[in-house]
Amino acid sequence: MRRPVNGSAHQPAPRSAPRLPGQAWGAAAALAAAALLAGAAPAAAQQGWLSWLGAGIRAVRPALAPATGTDSPDTRADGTAAAAVPRIVITPARPPGPRSSATAEPDGAATLLADRVDLGQGRVLTASGGVVIWFEGARLIAERVVYDGDAGTMAIDGPIHLTEPAKAGSRAETVLIADSAQLDEGLRDGLLRGARLVLARELQLAAAEVRRTGAGRMTTLTHVVASSCQVCASDPTPLWEIRARSVTHDAKTHRIHFDRPQFRAFGLPLAVLPALSAPDPGVDRMSGFLAPRFRTTSGLGFGVMLPYFVTLGDSADVTLTPYVSSSRTATLGLRYRQAFANGATEWNGAISRDDIQTGTRGYLFGAAAFRLPRDYRLGLQVQTASDRAYLLDYDITDADRLWSGVTLERIKRDRLLTARIGRYETLREDEDAATSPGLVGDALWERRFSPAGLGGEAGLQFSAHAHRRSSARDIEGRDMARASARADWNRSWIMPGGVVAAAKAQLDADLYRIRGDSRFDASRARAYPTAGVELRWPLIAHAGAATSLLEPVAQIVWSPTLDEGDAVPNEDSRLVEFDEGNLFALDRMPGHDAVEGGLRANLGLTWTRIDPAGASLGLTAGRVLREHPAQIRSASGEILWGKRSDWLLAATYGGNQGLAFASRALFDDDLDIHRSETRLGWLAPGFQLSAGYLWIDAETEQGRPSDVSELTATTGWQLAQGWWADAETRYDFIADRAQKAELGVTYRNECVSVDLSVSRRFTASDNLRPDTDVGLSVRLGGFGRRSGEAAPGTVARRSCLR
Repeated sequence: MRRPVNGSAHQPAPRSAPRLPGQAWGAAAALAAAALLAGAAPAAAQQGWLSWLGAGIRAVRPALAPATGTDSPDTRADGTAAAAVPRIVITPARPPGPRSSATAEPDGAATLLADRVDLGQGRVLTASGGVVIWFEGARLIAERVVYDGDAGTMAIDGPIHLTEPAKAGSRAETVLIADSAQLDEGLRDGLLRGARLVLARELQLAAAEVRRTGAGRMTTLTHVVASSCQVCASDPTPLWEIRARSVTHDAKTHRIHFDRPQFRAFGLPLAVLPALSAPDPGVDRMSGFLAPRFRTTSGLGFGVMLPYFVTLGDSADVTLTPYVSSSRTATLGLRYRQAFANGATEWNGAISRDDIQTGTRGYLFGAAAFRLPRDYRLGLQVQTASDRAYLLDYDITDADRLWSGVTLERIKRDRLLTARIGRYETLREDEDAATSPGLVGDALWERRFSPAGLGGEAGLQFSAHAHRRSSARDIEGRDMARASARADWNRSWIMPGGVVAAAKAQLDADLYRIRGDSRFDASRARAYPTAGVELRWPLIAHAGAATSLLEPVAQIVWSPTLDEGDAVPNEDSRLVEFDEGNLFALDRMPGHDAVEGGLRANLGLTWTRIDPAGASLGLTAGRVLREHPAQIRSASGEILWGKRSDWLLAATYGGNQGLAFASRALFDDDLDIHRSETRLGWLAPGFQLSAGYLWIDAETEQGRPSDVSELTATTGWQLAQGWWADAETRYDFIADRAQKAELGVTYRNECVSVDLSVSRRFTASDNLRPDTDVGLSVRLGGFGRRSGEAAPGTVARRSCLR
């Protein structure tokens, strides 16, 4: 059946006609071939040429882009009935005699879809009605395309939509929309009028005219309005916009240059600059200014931080941050980062002169980590500051002890090696640096294995510790070194009735070297074995889909009671905890210096309920019974001392609705609570909460001057669409005042992010004073990629009503 094309009747090409390779002429190579032969052959001979070209002509279904300009779905853009003329696909086939000397490439073919194709005289081809052209990854959608074979250009009528589908959704995605255009045959360079450039679906640049050069690399826009905010037809004024005489976008360097930019907010001009350069949305790292931060504090007044980021190749960068505030401070901050093939390093520091304290103040924090052969890891850390108040005044950290040193570790499935040596720097007012351990070194090697013949699991451990104080005073300037060895073994059996029996054994040996303390010998050695047996009886019950586990546990442990000749200074066992984690431990001391001795029984009961829906509840109760009062009163206070320890009661809950709860309490036979701790976490859509309460009776812990009753809480909640608030507080009930309080509000929409924070530190001392800090930062969307974790809450998006 004959198909009418441009008023001439033509026979379709036979199915056996070979398809010739495409010529790499550009996106419109098919149009060029048709125009070339149409101009060279007389009208009467065109039927034979179309028969030859038929290898690349097929009737297809309607094109991807719907035809515009008609209200009836049964008519094409030119008014032709849809059923009369099918869509035409032209895939370029190589004509007799190449147009150029360029080597034809099979992947250089172009594909055209259109409602109508007209072959005119003078090598001119016109495609109209829902035109779609694909070439080398580019896709052009237009209403009408006129290709001039002599000039190698295309005149295009819009609406025009030029994209690269392979980059859709990526940071490199670029979309050009225009009313009309004059492009070259490669769809790269040319002139577009009434155009809009969209970068990474974030930044929009509307211009009266767009010119592309350099094979699509350089895009120059004139009379431009740029914004990443959504613009509605009913309310065309965006939240913010930048107007400029011209804008140049470099697709290779991903940089946008503005000429005479004027910044506007809510349609009102706020600032004018002679020039401005910014990264496009696809940039991760590029030299330039970062978002400024405005800060007001009680001590420093109003100030501005303006970071400047400098890339040093692909693997290093430096950020310089000048900070000036109300003539009270002149600060220069610095951050240096570098990545290596086997590690990375980061250094942060600042130097300041202010009127808070005389002289120069500052800090330096640095860290590095490297992977070494055979799975070893090497770490380096440097921390130093002129004073603790500096770290708080400039909102750096709340730390009051700093450590600098070197670490080495190797962790395998059945063995562990760690070593570290460094110096502690105390910033606490109640601590004397001369009498606090300054230089400290530790090393630990441990291996787990299954011994042949004995069964079960065994382990070997060797450790060493040494510390030195700078003071030469007796007792207060004590230095000590220790070398220790430990061997342990445990094995379990399942007895009749489901009872689980276990045997445990452990042998410790220590060698001490003590200097600067006249109460102890210069050298001291000791060895003490520990043995224990344990019985567990797990009982399981089912109630519907839920499963409950009740498990009573009884553990008998023996170790010798150390006499006066075995006593050593207690340097590493001062913070003793008694909880469900060590209720059934052979030794509850956290270090080596203090140990538990004598015959004792660890008794407890646990109950756990697990619901397949995701909820779980656990309860643990227990205590320790001793033959003789323990010798660990100086380390553990009242909670473990005596023939009967405090009662331990702990509860945990984890729900499937984001609620988690944990609480434990230690109390005596008179139900007087000595310690209690409760933690609560709740995560729900639009709400987050993390809170904790701690109570410590000072009489149960040696050296504590007063009780502890403290509440800490951090929460965040969705105020409205795009609005997120968070708060943090730490309240001391004994002092009846808050130690600190913070409140922050964040607003985010598709084009701007605003963070406002207010914090107050209430504590005061000889070197610290109460301080209020107010911070503000604003970031415009569409310039560079935001790093870090995703912010909580929703993003407000402008809805356009049609």
